[in-house]
Amino acid sequence: MSQDEGGVQGRFYRPGMLGGFSFFPPVIKALLIINVGVWVLFGFFLPLFTYRGVPVFSLFSEYLALWPLGTNFWPWQLVTYMFMHGGFGHLFFNMFALWMFGIELEHIWGSRKFLLFYLVCGIGAGLTNLLVAPLVGQASPTVGASGAVFGILIAFGMLFPNRPIYIWFLLPIRAKYLIAGYIGLELFYGITGTSDGIAHFAHLGGAAVGFLFILIENRRIPGRRWLEALSFSRPKQHSSVVPQERTEVKDARFYDIRTGEPLDDGTEVTQQMVDDILDKISREGYQNLTEKEKQVLNEASKRIH
Repeated sequence: MSQDEGGVQGRFYRPGMLGGFSFFPPVIKALLIINVGVWVLFGFFLPLFTYRGVPVFSLFSEYLALWPLGTNFWPWQLVTYMFMHGGFGHLFFNMFALWMFGIELEHIWGSRKFLLFYLVCGIGAGLTNLLVAPLVGQASPTVGASGAVFGILIAFGMLFPNRPIYIWFLLPIRAKYLIAGYIGLELFYGITGTSDGIAHFAHLGGAAVGFLFILIENRRIPGRRWLEALSFSRPKQHSSVVPQERTEVKDARFYDIRTGEPLDDGTEVTQQMVDDILDKISREGYQNLTEKEKQVLNEASKRIH
C-alpha cells in the first residue's frame, strides 16, 4: 500500500494583472501541468492496460514511487516520487499550496532559483523519509510533492512572517504562526508514529532543507558559494569581445512596464530603495505597492538576477 505524503534563476519579467507579476509564473505553471498530467495518466489510462498479466500501473509505480532502501529502490525515485499522488485530494491540496505560497517566491527569486529550491527540498524530504521512517516502523512506498511544498511553506514564513493567511478564507493568522503550527503537528505525528498513511518525516525533511537553504541564502551559515554554484550560474563566455561591466542597481534606468518609455524623473535609485520596497512587501503585501514602487522593483530584479 502506498504511503502518501498528504496534501498540504531563468528569468521572467512580463506584465500581468499584478503590475508585472504573473498568476502562473513559468516553473509553477510547468509543475502544475506535469503533476496533473501524471495524475490523469496513472488514474485513468494506465489502469486500462496490462503487460503479461501485470497491470501497467503497478509496473510504473514500482519504478517511480519512492520505495524504502532495498530491492525496489532506485536513485531516480528521489525525483520521480514528487510527481505522483495518491488521489485527487492529495494532488489538489499540494498544488494549491504550491501555487498559493510559491507564486511570490518565484517572482522574487526568479524561476531558476525557485526550481532549484523546489527540487532540493523534495529530494531532501525523500532522503529524510528513507533514513528516518524505517526507524519508527513506517517504511513503505512514498509519493507526493508535500515535502517540497513544506519547504516552500517554510521559505514563505521566513520571508513574509507577518503576512496574514486566511483560514477557510475567514480567519486571519500570521504566516509564521500558521506554518509553525503545521511543523509542530508534523513533528508530533511523526514521533508518535500515527498510522494515517502520511509520510510526516518527509514533510519535516523538506521543511528542514528549506530552512537551511534560506539560512545559507541570507549568509547566516556557511555555504553561499556552494549555493551560488548550484544555482545555475551562467558559464563564462570565451570571446574576443570584452564583456560590459554589470550594471548596478544604483546606475540602472527604469522604464514604464506598459509603454516601455524611460522614467526620467531625476530620482536616484539606490539599493536601499529596493530593500525598503522588499520590506514593504513583507509587511503589507505586493498589492499595496505604488505603481512607481512596482516599476522600480520589476526593473531592479531584472538587473540583479
